[in-house]
Amino acid sequence: MVHGQRFDVEVGAVLGLVPEDTAAGLANLLLEKNNKGTLNNFLGSLKKVELIVIDEIGFVPLHKDAAELLFQVISDCYERKSLIITSNLEFSQWNTVFGDNRLTAALVDRLIHHSHIVIFSGESYRLTQSMHRQRSSF
Repeated sequence: MVHGQRFDVEVGAVLGLVPEDTAAGLANLLLEKNNKGTLNNFLGSLKKVELIVIDEIGFVPLHKDAAELLFQVISDCYERKSLIITSNLEFSQWNTVFGDNRLTAALVDRLIHHSHIVIFSGESYRLTQSMHRQRSSF
């Protein structure tokens, strides 16, 4: 829930479309579809989805063409559909992922215009769990 609004999501429509669940996976899939000449069909299928989840922007730098294709997807979503994006980087560091300052600025501008930004800080849940398991095993 966001500000008292409930969002119903058809899970199959979100999860069944793109098996790659990371930004790099989606970007590489877009690049592959572009190279095979099937990108327009794929982009058409994305337009039918109400929510796109792009996980882990920032873990892997993207190839220039892949970054441009991912920008196209995000830009096509601007003011039309919902996006959930996760990243381990602040927006000011996204140029290390996309490799182009102008493209990154335009991308961030579109993303933050109507967004709800949630910042998580503190210890990593995975690190805490791992430390707890290690202590328990001794």
